[in-house]
Amino acid sequence: MSLRTDAVNHVSHGHVNSPDIKGAKITGVFGESVFTLKTAREYLSEEAYKSLSASVKGGKKIDRQVAGQIASGMRAWAESKGVTHYTHWFQPLTGSTAEKHDSFFTLKGDGTAIEEFEGAALIQQEPDASSFPNGGLRATFEARGYSAWDPSSPPFIIEIGNGKTLCIPTIFIAYTGESLDYKAPLMKAVESLNKAAVTVCNYFDKNVTKVTPTLGWEQEYFVIDEALVNARPDLVQCGRTVFGFTPAKGQQLEDHYFGSIPERVYAFMRDFENESYKLGIPLRTRHNEVAPAQFECAPIFEEVNIAVDHNILLMDVMTRVAKRHHLVVLLHEKPFAGINGSGKHNNWSLATDTGVNLLAPGKTPKTNLMFLTFFVNTIKAVHDYADILRASIASASNDFRLGANEAPPAIISVFVGEYLTKVLNDVESRVGTKFDEQDEAILKIDLHRSIPELLIDNTDRNRTSPFAFTGNKFEFRAVGSTANCALPMTVLNTIVADTLNKFAAEVDALIEKGDKKEIAIMQVIQKYIVSSKKILFEGDGYSEAWHKEAEKRGLPNLKTTPVALDAMVTEKAKKVFLDNRIYTHSELEARHEIELEKYIKKVQIEARVMGDLATNHIIPAAIKYQNELLKNVSLLREAALPEKLYKGQLTLLKDVSTHIQQVYENVHAMVEERKVANNLTDTRAKAIAYEAKVKAQYFDTIRYHVDKLEQLVDDELWTLPKYRELLFLR
Repeated sequence: MSLRTDAVNHVSHGHVNSPDIKGAKITGVFGESVFTLKTAREYLSEEAYKSLSASVKGGKKIDRQVAGQIASGMRAWAESKGVTHYTHWFQPLTGSTAEKHDSFFTLKGDGTAIEEFEGAALIQQEPDASSFPNGGLRATFEARGYSAWDPSSPPFIIEIGNGKTLCIPTIFIAYTGESLDYKAPLMKAVESLNKAAVTVCNYFDKNVTKVTPTLGWEQEYFVIDEALVNARPDLVQCGRTVFGFTPAKGQQLEDHYFGSIPERVYAFMRDFENESYKLGIPLRTRHNEVAPAQFECAPIFEEVNIAVDHNILLMDVMTRVAKRHHLVVLLHEKPFAGINGSGKHNNWSLATDTGVNLLAPGKTPKTNLMFLTFFVNTIKAVHDYADILRASIASASNDFRLGANEAPPAIISVFVGEYLTKVLNDVESRVGTKFDEQDEAILKIDLHRSIPELLIDNTDRNRTSPFAFTGNKFEFRAVGSTANCALPMTVLNTIVADTLNKFAAEVDALIEKGDKKEIAIMQVIQKYIVSSKKILFEGDGYSEAWHKEAEKRGLPNLKTTPVALDAMVTEKAKKVFLDNRIYTHSELEARHEIELEKYIKKVQIEARVMGDLATNHIIPAAIKYQNELLKNVSLLREAALPEKLYKGQLTLLKDVSTHIQQVYENVHAMVEERKVANNLTDTRAKAIAYEAKVKAQYFDTIRYHVDKLEQLVDDELWTLPKYRELLFLR
């Protein structure tokens, strides 16, 4: 019996593992494993609580002496939950999370065993920095790095089996001060945007003292039976199928989208949702996605820093909980060819401490002018820095998804809908007009005359747009499902902050010349609309016509990761990140190097897996069938039958033999190209070689011949689970 047959039988005899959830209200468990401010009030002194609260809400530093009190209270709370260990939980440039567990247990000088957690251990630890990606910032022998507590993101308890660990969200920096993670630059970008946005908000409302970027991500994923995945080495090692013929039924009937959730998957969903609620992750939505075996979950909007932590934590929770149900969660952007891939749509907006969403039209001319200001500035930011925004979502896995099966193309454009397009055109049409204080059209601009109140329902959604306005937020649809939201959010917050700073400088210059504030604002808005209009596109992003039109407009079309990543180290990129104090030049260069190395390694792994599968699975199965055909033809000839009676077998034998030879030759040639690429010393040149000479030249060719063999070879001889089994057996 083959591993494939055994796996299929395992699924057939599987059962639903219903979680032990008694139907209690979500509010009854929400945040029970999180050290919230409400929890802190129970365990901390008044002094310690006020210090922590001021840090969480206002970003004030916590005194080290008070930190000891906070640490003691945190330990008391954690121990009441059965926790024995703690860890600094951080997000290195590997793309996942990292943690080193230490126990509360220690020995005093006289040998007495005690439990303690000191303030110094809460605030800072020293994990080894040399083994994490650093892009040349650290030499191997220079191991020191620091993880530093981020009080704005609350500590939480993670449960793994019967063990519980207190996780303290931290940033991760080198001994020399450079950031070695995703979180530190994100926090800098959030603060940079806050300062710039408050300055602009104060043109309209002096009461605004803080602006917070918010994020509501949508996480798409596939759920496949564990036994079937284990029988596919490519899924185990690459997270995607490098081979696989499209089944007769895929997603063409459109019957899976929003359909009835399969019972086994539903049990898994309830289980991981319950674990997420305990951790304070505010999941709100679950549903079937377009492709078979594909699903989605989404939370309520949160502050971007916490939302990023929650998303990366959720991916870990989903992966672990799936094992309880003998399932595997595939987060790869394109695990299966011919059907939809998975994204992580980043819904981004700006909220003031006065309770205003800056990307939602208001009810008065004044607030509508404020909306228009932030709306146009965001479009201008995307226009000016489209290449950097594209680089922020570049990865080997996302390259398979962009531009295919309802994923947006690599060309960055902005969709705003019919009504707002009309508003922008109306404002632009007044270019050259001399405004004065009596200009009613400017001083009393009322967007609600142009935009229906149900804006979200009257602005259609464009699924092919990478960056779309969807009513009261922008949706960055091009982010990949495996990505850490921190990087695209760092870039978006930075470029919007930079644009707002320039906007304020231009408005102030006009005011100094004697223009009225509102008129000065409108003059700059008009200028920005004109200069960024070529980024606006309302049509089909898949069409060849758009690709030609985008080229005419001069919009970048960076189709592959090695090329797209170049935007991170241009003089423009260095300036915008340095001006806003997000990255130094060396930090940018390091990240460029790290992402190129990731790309090389992922393509290299996939190439090796393809070679292994072809050599040890595909060709042996095909040769067995080839031998059966040869035997059959030989026996027919011995029986002296006319050749026309077994012409089909001869044709089949020829086809199988041709595809076997093509697989063999192309795999061999691919291996040789890998050797050439591996000898290159320049990282970018090596990445380009792996993309153009290995991936582009051989991946699709080898796959074509393997998939042809899958159609021809006896089903009983084929050792790898097929798409029809992977996608439809649960």
